[in-house]
Amino acid sequence: MNITDTAELIRSGKTALGIEFGSTQIKAVLIDSKFRPLATGTFQWENSLKNGIWTYSKEEIWTGLRLSYQQLAANVSSKYHVKIEKIGAIGVSAMMHGYLAFDQDDQLLVPFRTWRNTITGDAAGELTKLFNFNIPLRWSIAHLYHAILHNEEHVKNIAYMTTLAGYVHWQLSGEKNIGIGDASGMFPVDQTGNFNSKMLEQFNNLPQVKKYPWEIRDILPKVLTAGQVAGHLTEQGAKLLDPTGTLKSGSVMAPPEGDAGTGMISTNSVRVRTGNISVGTSEFSMVVLDKPLKKVHRDIDIVATPDGLPVAMVHVNNCSSDINAWAEIFKEFAGRLGKNLSADELYSTLFLDATKSDPDAGGMVNYSYFSGEPVTNTDEGRPMLVRTPNSKFTLANFMLAQLYSAYAPLKIGMDVLTDEENVKTDVMIAQGGLFKTPVVGQQVLSNILNLPISVMLNASVGGPWGMAVLAQYAAQHESIALADYLDSQVFVDSEMMSLSPEPEGVKGAQKYIDRYELALQLENQAEILKDEEE
Repeated sequence: MNITDTAELIRSGKTALGIEFGSTQIKAVLIDSKFRPLATGTFQWENSLKNGIWTYSKEEIWTGLRLSYQQLAANVSSKYHVKIEKIGAIGVSAMMHGYLAFDQDDQLLVPFRTWRNTITGDAAGELTKLFNFNIPLRWSIAHLYHAILHNEEHVKNIAYMTTLAGYVHWQLSGEKNIGIGDASGMFPVDQTGNFNSKMLEQFNNLPQVKKYPWEIRDILPKVLTAGQVAGHLTEQGAKLLDPTGTLKSGSVMAPPEGDAGTGMISTNSVRVRTGNISVGTSEFSMVVLDKPLKKVHRDIDIVATPDGLPVAMVHVNNCSSDINAWAEIFKEFAGRLGKNLSADELYSTLFLDATKSDPDAGGMVNYSYFSGEPVTNTDEGRPMLVRTPNSKFTLANFMLAQLYSAYAPLKIGMDVLTDEENVKTDVMIAQGGLFKTPVVGQQVLSNILNLPISVMLNASVGGPWGMAVLAQYAAQHESIALADYLDSQVFVDSEMMSLSPEPEGVKGAQKYIDRYELALQLENQAEILKDEEE
């Protein structure tokens, strides 16, 4: 399509906008009716540890939203010589879980508590026993019950609680609803497509809960599934996105979703027995189940696809942060030598060196924990590298140890699915920045999981693109199932590269995992080291 035709399409509002609040960046993607990205905008941000709580400020949320959209609009104007006045459909997604509680005047009661916090062990454990259903530490209901158990003053004033995606959607549309995928990380959902009514009653009947003036069902958002209209962009919402007033109200709003849901969309993994792995600051695997699990597992979360199918999720708090930190050290050293390396040059050089390593990373073990890691029962994060005097301490082995450590907690969690539950997948598709350098990260993941791993060659825009697709799906009028919509309209020309496990790599990865689990006590002992602000 030429520039003139694309400009007319944008001018007429035949577009969809996806906005995703990730852990390290807020990204906006505008797509056309054929799902092709037209423009993007980004805003970099980082969570802060304040008073023992991982958080982002409310001001950062709105500044980041405006600036990412502003950059996207500027890119549209520069490339197509047109201003965005109308958008056909908009969808908001964000990091899942966490805790945003508001009073009757819609004021935030306490700073946003993100998924990264691991302070809710007492609450999550009690609720798991009560429901006979795994409640992870990062879920909204665990955060609420933790606040109740600790007699936090704000609890009595709660009128509404939601996720980050639900909050932004509410402010843009005026509607207090949420997509079922994101909802399933707040409180358990069931086959009715709503929060589990039996568990809601069980929670209400807890003595610690009964003393409050609200009931749990009254403070949770309304649950919607993919394809439903979740409201429309209001005038106030349009000004939040675009303070210049150029953008008009009226866009269809899709049900807000979590980043796990948009990951399933962007990898076309919503059918039964399909699975995907998303890697970034955190990482998770998702497998759409064809039968219920045999028992409750503390390492396996049961969530939902955007259209409500049950999914087994292994969520890991820590993935690429330690790799990024070491990469910055190498970049700084290169700078001392007068070499100004781009991010692509830096990471590709380091990753490609890992192909020269010993299969077991030369006897080294790395822990990439910047925060607590529930999968390995670690309360706080202390990144560290461990080696013996006889470890083969080379750059190649160091980089392989880094990649292994990024995937190790995921391996531990997924072993429960494959070994204890005998869960099978027809395809496992991975996405994320660690696969930007071809083959290396993908092959290491295949080896450590002992599974074939596929990467889509033409799907580089990830979650926000997936949210834009969900927005387009909500705006279209044809009655078609989500999986069929993705197969027949979205992924018609998709290409994938698949890699199978290498026998020597599998053996080496298992040796690494054995050492990793053996030395985990060192990670826990390292918690005696505290930052000054703690």
